[in-house]
Amino acid sequence: MTAVTRLSLTDFRNYGALSLALDGRHVCLFGANGAGKTNLLEAVSQLGPGRGLRSATLPEMLRKDAAGGWTVAATLANDQKIGVGLDTGSGAKRSVRIDGATATASDLAELVRIVWLTPAMDGVFRGGASDRRRFLDRQVMAHLPDHGRAASRYEQAMRERNALLERGHVDPAWADAIEARMAEAGAEMAINRAHVLEALQAAIETRPEGHFPKADLALEGEAEQAALRGDDFKSIFEVLAETLRTTRRRDMAAGRTLSGPHRTDLATIHRPTGAPARDASTGQQKALLIGLILASASALRAGGDGPAPLLLLDEAAAHLDPDRRAALFDELCDLGGQAWLTGTEAYMFEGFGDRAQRVRVDDGQAVIEG
Repeated sequence: MTAVTRLSLTDFRNYGALSLALDGRHVCLFGANGAGKTNLLEAVSQLGPGRGLRSATLPEMLRKDAAGGWTVAATLANDQKIGVGLDTGSGAKRSVRIDGATATASDLAELVRIVWLTPAMDGVFRGGASDRRRFLDRQVMAHLPDHGRAASRYEQAMRERNALLERGHVDPAWADAIEARMAEAGAEMAINRAHVLEALQAAIETRPEGHFPKADLALEGEAEQAALRGDDFKSIFEVLAETLRTTRRRDMAAGRTLSGPHRTDLATIHRPTGAPARDASTGQQKALLIGLILASASALRAGGDGPAPLLLLDEAAAHLDPDRRAALFDELCDLGGQAWLTGTEAYMFEGFGDRAQRVRVDDGQAVIEG
């Protein structure tokens, strides 16, 4: 089981210094709004690769008026020790240590996989394609941490292509070289997305019927659809490169790249009604979103190519009735990883019984109460 058994913070958000000794059970954080519950979830999210659940920059997480950097340290259930932080002595870079030795974000991914749900994600189905694409890519990165590097390479090459297009005159050889890099990274992204979408759909089919409705997922993107058909990397690369080459004039007129994996959308159907998720009620969308997060965690466990995930659920239980809360807690306990949840009142977590620890959070302080 993947679990944090000790969490220590220094100058992180509103915490000057904090040390929590935990016993490996699920963790329920309760307290008033603004007390620092989400900050604790964000601290845990720093233990994996990426920028965490708020996508904040390193300096943004530094406690106000703190003199140096910040640190987040954790001990896992297997006694491995992780430390991450803002290293102000090396140009405000992220530092990573595992068992006292310098490590990388890729090393973190071998130890910890993290899936989260925050209130900011509630509008994902009614938002634009970029919202759904970010949601999907978060799940893909939890399964395939290298996806983030492919996306970064793609974005960099696309910025170079857009700059070239804005000049109004494109050197073909130069454009070919840039587009080849875009197509290479884009093909990798598309294959990653298709792989994880298939894993999510398979996990959805194994989940129980009832409180959190099942979804039917599809990817609206030429490269991703080719990957889902089983096309190989070379074929997808060639299609992307050809598309970029033949759309230069159109893209030059627009001043930007109009086709590619950066335009992909995640289509989600609310299976009980057969309607697109964007047309579901607010309550149906919330339940559907929770179901997708649970499926993502379940797919990670079923994949067997990494540790069981940590789940970070910010205010996820706040708008659920007691039966749905109890169902959520039961599913979390079946997943094999540790879940961290937040809420304003302790009673919201009664359905956990003795399967979770309760931690009261109050203005940068946290006290275990059971």
